[in-house]
Amino acid sequence: MGLRRRRDGRQGILPFVIEQAKRDDVTARAGLPLVVETLRALGVEEMAAAALPAPQRQGGFSPAQKLEAMVTLIAAGGDRLEDVRILAEDKGLEKLLGTPFPSPDALLDFLGQFHDPQCWEDRPLEKKAWVAPESPGLRGLEAVNRAVVERGAERSVTLATIDHDGTIIEAHKREATVAYEGTRGFQPLVAVWVEQQLIVADEFRDGNVAGGADPLSSVERAFANLPAWVGERRFRADSAAYYTPLLKYLVREKIAFAISADMTQELRARCGSVVDQRWARLDTREREEVDLAEVEFTPGDWPRDAWPLRYIALRFTPRQQDLFESKGVRYHALVTNRHKLDAAELVRWHREKAGTIEHVHRVMKDELGAGVLPSARFGANAAWFRINALTFNVLTVLKRRALPERLREARPKRLRYELFTLAGEIAVHQSQLSVRVPVGDQRLDEIIDARGRLLALYDDYHA
Repeated sequence: MGLRRRRDGRQGILPFVIEQAKRDDVTARAGLPLVVETLRALGVEEMAAAALPAPQRQGGFSPAQKLEAMVTLIAAGGDRLEDVRILAEDKGLEKLLGTPFPSPDALLDFLGQFHDPQCWEDRPLEKKAWVAPESPGLRGLEAVNRAVVERGAERSVTLATIDHDGTIIEAHKREATVAYEGTRGFQPLVAVWVEQQLIVADEFRDGNVAGGADPLSSVERAFANLPAWVGERRFRADSAAYYTPLLKYLVREKIAFAISADMTQELRARCGSVVDQRWARLDTREREEVDLAEVEFTPGDWPRDAWPLRYIALRFTPRQQDLFESKGVRYHALVTNRHKLDAAELVRWHREKAGTIEHVHRVMKDELGAGVLPSARFGANAAWFRINALTFNVLTVLKRRALPERLREARPKRLRYELFTLAGEIAVHQSQLSVRVPVGDQRLDEIIDARGRLLALYDDYHA
């Protein structure tokens, strides 16, 4: 049904009309500059200028400015490059930031610089699933994120637990491949420093590259990206990390770990041979009982003279009312080198990763922009994903180093609702730019205090 102009002049149900106002003395995002101030407090501008590819043509926006614009866009809720036009319409925001926003085409060209076809030249012809080496631009972007982790983390935290897992990003581009569950797209790996809620590494992969295909390189990168002051290291992952070279690396580096083990025929037989008296109750659930027991097991190519690994079997037994509907008893297992921790405590410690790494995946894909890939070029999508990881870290630093305690665990949508989308009236008095926001005394004090903490952080790194 076509719309006709009403004779009474009404636009809608409520008694007002909407008109265009091209003004630079108001903004709908008076709190969004906190993201830019966090970036600058961490020195991202200087790091990006040194680490990212030089622009292909002179003039226009620098790589550092484009990176800052993309982080701001993602933090504001944009998940497509075209969304930068919405921010550019907010002339009051541009006035607060002191610079306009690049165009979507300029940002797409920026992402395109991270794609290097030469990275695929050494791909074996017989391999359909292959992890390509990263371009120099992607390595530079990783260096920026590594510096953000080091500068944003709290130095008093010397324990680093790394949770590692992959996630599937659905994409219907021609170049996207089919993942194990039938979804066409990509399957990046992510490593999170649990105690600081910071992403320390990511590895973008085609969808047909299984998580268990050489996870060692990704894990090594994660631990290499930790700050030097970290003294104790731990690692948790699912069965995709049950990879003998990775197990040997963790043992050699004295990294305490717990990993879900592949349930091979040999391990399943060993679990099934455990007598009932050795099983101990772990959980009683609505539909099943969960018991655990220690089992003796050695991977096929584990060195005979090496310290034995510890295997903990989990038995899932259907309760009486579900016996006829279930497939019977199921077994899972964990492998670990932590010999002093009680078996039940170890299982619960391992389960905690579902509340960390899965949370990060959800936030990255559903509340930031990682769930929508912008390009047909692999390297451009890898850069977009890494910039989303950088945005996640910038917001974490903002929450933990500047904002009040009540927002320490806030998700991006809470930050947008409370802080980023504040209406503001902009004025200049005696050469002082100011923005007036309609908030109560408490929230005003919180915002001013946050800016002061970011200024102090800036002074620390720019002294």
